Amino acid sequence: MTLAEVVESSHVVVCCGSGGVGKTTTAAVFAMEAARRGRRAVVVTIDPARRLADALGLEGLTNAPSRIDGAGSDGGEMWAMMLDTKGTFDDLVRRYATDAEQAERILANAFYRNISGALSGTQEYMASEKLYELAVEGDWDLVVVDTPPTRNALDFLEAPQRLARFLDHRLYRVLMAPTRGVMKAVNVAAQAFIRSVSKVVGGEVFDDAVAFFQAFDGMEEGFKERAELVLDLLSSPVTSFVLVASPKRDTVTEAEFFAGKLAEADIEVSALVVNRMHPRFTDAPPEAIAARAESLADTELGDLYRNLADFTAVADREEHHLMGLAEKVAPAPMVRVPFLRTDVHDLAGLDLVADRLFGRAP
Repeated sequence: MTLAEVVESSHVVVCCGSGGVGKTTTAAVFAMEAARRGRRAVVVTIDPARRLADALGLEGLTNAPSRIDGAGSDGGEMWAMMLDTKGTFDDLVRRYATDAEQAERILANAFYRNISGALSGTQEYMASEKLYELAVEGDWDLVVVDTPPTRNALDFLEAPQRLARFLDHRLYRVLMAPTRGVMKAVNVAAQAFIRSVSKVVGGEVFDDAVAFFQAFDGMEEGFKERAELVLDLLSSPVTSFVLVASPKRDTVTEAEFFAGKLAEADIEVSALVVNRMHPRFTDAPPEAIAARAESLADTELGDLYRNLADFTAVADREEHHLMGLAEKVAPAPMVRVPFLRTDVHDLAGLDLVADRLFGRAP
């Protein structure tokens, strides 16, 4: 599958990879390209920095999609938004609460306010939840998500399953008990655990946690069903995964790890995008170019050949780094994006990246 086919035939594109490799920019370019091809596309970024907003000509991004003027054609539209983890969690609570009173009781709970934006794994789950909301309930031809950078490659994919497992856990059922009287029926180990937690975090915090879980009563099935639907979407044929990397050894190692974990989950990589590649200006080996430089020592031409030898050696080293990664994602295409003259800070910069990604650059 080519990148053009990914843009034209997918309903969801998940851009994944480690941080600092141009993942956010790549996600934006995919959405822009879809809009240029007449599709209504939205990109969801996890990056709180202003780089994407600046590049799109916006004052800022929020949890609601904003239309990007000048980014579409032939009836296509590009929209962009930044994930608000707590706002998305709040929306889920309101969705599955039995009534408005239950929702407000949870939203006002101190424990909930602390975990809704900061608990480990919450951002990953809410990113997948927002993706599902846009893809299934929104009027979009393509949804592109820029996943959170993480060493655990499957945090984003496993978040729905982890939520479902937690809601089935025995400790959760203990915390759901309506009164402390249930402690009499709980085994000694669970009692000891709860007493230990109370000592560590303080009785007030623990009481807030218990109150939160009690207020959550009756909402578990809705959350579990939603988690399964999110997981189904992520494994659906309409969802394409694009792995983004750079040619540095450490980021290539991260990408190889990521690709291996995706393979273990039976998820195929649709394309590999490698950003910030050094261009290769000649097919000659660097050793031959260096020898030519020596033969022209103490001349301006010799200096130029020496620089060319250095650039060629770097380009060869980058290609060597990528060999193992290319094997891991085969037969997915690997598309190289060279260093650009400037950073991407506007639509014109995104256009330059798009030309490279979609084969329009010379």
